[in-house]
Amino acid sequence: MTTPQTRRWVVQLSAAAAAGGCGPSVEKPQIEHQLSGCAAVPDRLDTGFDRDALEGCLAQFVSSETNFHGLTIWRSGTMIAERYRTGRDETVGRSSEIVSFDRCRLHDVRSITKSVVSLLWGIADSEGKTPPLDTKVLSLYPELSGLARHGREEITIRHLLTMSTGLDWNESNYGALSNPETALFWRTSQARHTFDRPMVAAPGLRFNYCGGNTAVLADLLVRFTGQTVPNYAEERLFRPLGIHDWAWVNDYRDRPLAFAGLRLTPRDLLKIGQLVLSDGQFDGRAIIDAAWIEVSTTRHMATGDGLHYGYQWWLGEVAARGGLHPYIAGFGNGGQRLFVVPSLALVVAITAGNYGRADQRLSSDMFRAIAATAIPTPV
Repeated sequence: MTTPQTRRWVVQLSAAAAAGGCGPSVEKPQIEHQLSGCAAVPDRLDTGFDRDALEGCLAQFVSSETNFHGLTIWRSGTMIAERYRTGRDETVGRSSEIVSFDRCRLHDVRSITKSVVSLLWGIADSEGKTPPLDTKVLSLYPELSGLARHGREEITIRHLLTMSTGLDWNESNYGALSNPETALFWRTSQARHTFDRPMVAAPGLRFNYCGGNTAVLADLLVRFTGQTVPNYAEERLFRPLGIHDWAWVNDYRDRPLAFAGLRLTPRDLLKIGQLVLSDGQFDGRAIIDAAWIEVSTTRHMATGDGLHYGYQWWLGEVAARGGLHPYIAGFGNGGQRLFVVPSLALVVAITAGNYGRADQRLSSDMFRAIAATAIPTPV
C-alpha cells in the first residue's frame, strides 16, 4: 500500500532489541542457535536435496532481475542455505530506498503479519482469554449495535479468521484511496469501518480477503488480553522463539498495523515457520497448542484461485519428487513469502520489494523451484 508521505509514521521497536539480538549466541538450543546471530552458516545443500539442482535455484535467485532481497531454506532441523541481495525496498508507508540486506536487517513481512495474529489468537485461546470462535462479533461491540442488521449480526470470530464475513471489501486497487484498507490507517474505529460495509454474501459462504478482519481480531486481542498486540507478541511468542530484534509499524493513530506492519529478519521469519512445522513446539518447548496449529492450518475456505484458506493462513500444494505435497503459507505484498511443507520437513522464507506488482508471484515460483529439488526422504 502506498500512502501520502506527509503523514507521520512510527515504528515500535521491541524493548529487547537493545539487548543485542544479533550478537553471538552461547549454549542455545539447536534451532535457536542456528538461526541466531549474524554469523554466516555454511551451506548444506546435500541435506535432503539434489545438490546441483538446488545450487541452480540459488544462482537464479542471486542473478535474477526480479527485486528479490532474501532467501532462507530450512529442512529437517538444519539451516540449508541463505542468500541476500541489495535492492529497492520500502517500509510500509515510507518512501522507497536502496537497501543492502543481510541476515540481521529487518524486512517488512506485510500480510504475513496476519498469520502471526492468528498465532497470537491461538495462544490467547489456550489461555482461556478469548470467547468461542462462534461468538457473534457485533455482540462484543455494543457501540456498533446500529450495524447489527442485514446479516452483519451473524458474522462470527471464525468468519473473521477465515475471511468469509460476506462484507463488501476489495483490496485489489493497490495504493488507491478507494481501497478500504487505506482507511484502516486512520479511522478512529477500525471495527466500525470494517462492519459499515454492504453485505454481498451470507457469512461463511464466500472467501473475500479483508485486512479489516485482522484489524478487528487484533482489537479484540487487546480487549481480552489487556495488552497491546506487540507487547503480547513479545511476551508470548517472540521471546520464547528467541526473536529479539523486530519492529511493528504503527498507523496514524499509533496503533500497530495488525494486517501488515510486522518487520522481522529472514531468520526469525523461519522461526515462525519452524513453530508451525513442529505443531506449536520450538526446541522442545510448547508455545502454542498443537490443536490450534491443526485447526488454523486446515482448509476452511476455497479462495477461487486453486488455493484454500485456514485461519489467516494460505494452503496449497507443491510438486516435489514423489508427487504433490500440501503446504501452509503466509503471503505478503511485494513477494514476502513463508512456506511450510510438513511432509518434506521444509520451511522456506523469501523477502522481496515488488510491492503492488504482478511479478511478486515470482517469489512463489522460486519456492516451487526449490521444493522440486527436495528428495522426499532427507539424507
